[in-house]
Amino acid sequence: MSKTKILFVTQEMIPYMPETEIAKVCRELPQAIQERGHEIRTFMPKYGSINERRNQLHEVIRLSGMNLIIDDTDHPLIIKVASIQAARMQVYFTDNDDYFQRKVGEVMDEANREDNDERSIFYARGVLETVKKLRWEPDIIHCHGWLASLVPLYVKKSYADDPCFRNSKIVFSVYNNAFTRPFDPHFAEKIIFRNITDKDLPFTQGTEVDYRTLTKFAIDYSDGIAAGSAQTDPEIEQYIQASHKPYLPYQSDETRADAFDEFYDKVWNNNQ
Repeated sequence: MSKTKILFVTQEMIPYMPETEIAKVCRELPQAIQERGHEIRTFMPKYGSINERRNQLHEVIRLSGMNLIIDDTDHPLIIKVASIQAARMQVYFTDNDDYFQRKVGEVMDEANREDNDERSIFYARGVLETVKKLRWEPDIIHCHGWLASLVPLYVKKSYADDPCFRNSKIVFSVYNNAFTRPFDPHFAEKIIFRNITDKDLPFTQGTEVDYRTLTKFAIDYSDGIAAGSAQTDPEIEQYIQASHKPYLPYQSDETRADAFDEFYDKVWNNNQ
């Protein structure tokens, strides 16, 4: 593919959040991929700790104003954007007062909130609905972190026939960023959306969905898997190997960009 369109969906990114493994990768990799001649878009949540004035965020009116219904409740979706001038790269932010406006100092403060199930649903659907409004058709959707783990399901089921996503391939990067509080027992009910049925879920109503279950769920609906951390949970590592899907082992800062550039082509061409 001469000029691949790649959508990066991450739960954190510097300079907007403190430096973590995910935040660093998701700042450097999109820029490096763009510099290799590809077209990119990057999304992350607008956490309450992000200073809008300092980072020069502004609302994109034409992309905002939609309501997403989760558990029979309307939740307004606000889209903001900022630019990283040094990288000539824009970042889109999904914002909602209910899910992302609590001020926190670290992303890990967010990891054990009782509404994480709904936040992950809102984030995944919010990103995809915004990409539709942009009328941009990504070839590869690269998801980073557990908050982005529902994107593969929604792309493959709810948006499978949508012109923006029907040809998209999913890459999911697995990090050692586990949360310890299982999702709400009603998660299986809340996740049901257009074309998704109980048969599409590996868990049932009342099940406590933990980090391992959620990660395996993302792997099931992805086309390629990458190790985001040098050390991966052994059970998840075994699950990845058993899936027989294209897999990219952990890459150093020096090799990451070139390795992913090649891996995106491999995932795209697999089963074409």
